[in-house]
Amino acid sequence: MTVLMGAPRTTNTEIPLPPRPRPGVNRIAAWSALVVLLTAAIWSVAALEINVASMVRSLDNAANFFSRMFPLDFPPLGELLVMTGQTLAIVIVATVLAVVLSLPVSIFAAANTTSGPVMRGVARTIIVVCRAVPDLIFAIVLFRIFGLGAFPGILALGLHSIGMIGKLYADAIEQMDGGPAEAVRSAGGTRVQWITSTVIPQVMPQLIATALHRFDINLRTSVLLGYVGLGGLGLELANALRTMQYQRGIALALIILLLCIAVEMLSGVIRATLLGRVSTDRSGLLGFIDRIAAGWVTAPRGGSEPQRTRHGTMRIAPQWDSERIRRFAGVALTIAVVALATVYADMDFSTLFDDLLALPQVLGMFLPPSPQDLLDVLVEAMLVTIQIGLAATLLGLVLAVPIGIFAARNVAPSVGVANLFRTIIVIIRGLPELILAIVFIVITGLGPVPGTLALAIGSVGLLGKLIADSLEETDVRVQDAVRATGATGIQVFFAATLRQTAPQIIAHVLYQLDVNIRSATLLGIVGAGGIGFFLINASRVQEFDVVAFIIAMVIVTVLAVEAVAVWTRRVLS
Repeated sequence: MTVLMGAPRTTNTEIPLPPRPRPGVNRIAAWSALVVLLTAAIWSVAALEINVASMVRSLDNAANFFSRMFPLDFPPLGELLVMTGQTLAIVIVATVLAVVLSLPVSIFAAANTTSGPVMRGVARTIIVVCRAVPDLIFAIVLFRIFGLGAFPGILALGLHSIGMIGKLYADAIEQMDGGPAEAVRSAGGTRVQWITSTVIPQVMPQLIATALHRFDINLRTSVLLGYVGLGGLGLELANALRTMQYQRGIALALIILLLCIAVEMLSGVIRATLLGRVSTDRSGLLGFIDRIAAGWVTAPRGGSEPQRTRHGTMRIAPQWDSERIRRFAGVALTIAVVALATVYADMDFSTLFDDLLALPQVLGMFLPPSPQDLLDVLVEAMLVTIQIGLAATLLGLVLAVPIGIFAARNVAPSVGVANLFRTIIVIIRGLPELILAIVFIVITGLGPVPGTLALAIGSVGLLGKLIADSLEETDVRVQDAVRATGATGIQVFFAATLRQTAPQIIAHVLYQLDVNIRSATLLGIVGAGGIGFFLINASRVQEFDVVAFIIAMVIVTVLAVEAVAVWTRRVLS
């Protein structure tokens, strides 16, 4: 065997990795936009003078306020039940109206069920406009057209709700399995047949869950609309606080808080059940119902033998088991509640025809929009509103991140810790921002600070929930792979869990910014700073051309922020 002494020895060399692709122009621009928004948010916090020193200076006011709160002055039980019933009736009817209107709009807005690009564009435009126009603006215009009462308030809540419900319904329809619909179309089914037999049944759990979520939001919003004439608990709260009856006002605020928390928890359980996140154990009540229902029909003996009743006749309808009984009872109860709410809402249609005839004249009062001699003041107030939204989103994010992390069951140290922080999130979400703003106004005085603090606390509830849900939906296989290398829990969290959810968290923050800017407009009506203060004042002195100009400013601002948010989410996703 010949050995070549001069031959080079073979060594193990690493294969060079391919160079990382350079980020595109759009991606660089999107990250730059996020940096600009973060810088603007930090500047807003500083410009609004939200700091520990200002909070300390307000401690005396807080002590005086809490001393004037007690003893709480609750209304008589009968009066309280009437106000609560009226509030719930208005919110129920408004939410049902929004669902009825949103369903056809979402069908035309979804790419897989629309009748053409023109109708899809029209439906998407309706959704965007309804979402961009806050409830308060709808209410101001509709109260001017139809007068005070439940009917215009219900319309205001319902029309604005289309913006959220219609979008979520359209997204659910676009994500469904298209196989059943294609089968019905292949068999010669009409458009109405394949939509009603395949589309709606598939997305029904999401439809109901979205409606329940919107019901929670409408309940809190109805309190705010009490300041412009909507009846119920909101109107009584507004009257009590306007007359500085803090003992009665805080008592009503406590009732509203407990009502919102109860509704939030109840609807959360129903939504979780509909979406299959709650196990149905048939050893308890469901098993008992099954045993009772078993006497109504004889179960099939196996094979292909048809199902027959006790009398021997073939049964075509599904068996009356616990699932079917529960669905039937749910539908029947829902119809009964909606019918009762429609009657109890006490809507007055006696002058509806005359109001519609006067519609052109009323709308003419709003046109053409004009700032009169307040252009500089209104522009400055609009900038303050944007500052409030930016600062509130940043402050809420700082608090929501740790709360959301500990509320995620796959990240929290234990299930008990996760449940504790989930409970905290539910309680925070039940706090109406209006009540928080009023409390902070009494403590810190009029201005943008109370509005910012109220929206920041409200942001903690929504952002905390969204962050926790996003962390729980991560791919555990990626975490297991990192953990298998010997990484610690913190390393797994930052390297696998957090990196997976980063795009979703950015999307949630941008969505919260959009919501906060709209909400900052609403809180201005109680003196929490921003353009809302001028909006409600112009409405009270009937300067409707100024009202129209402010409405145009709000819509343009909201649409601009939403466009930036949508573009950024699309590029970074």
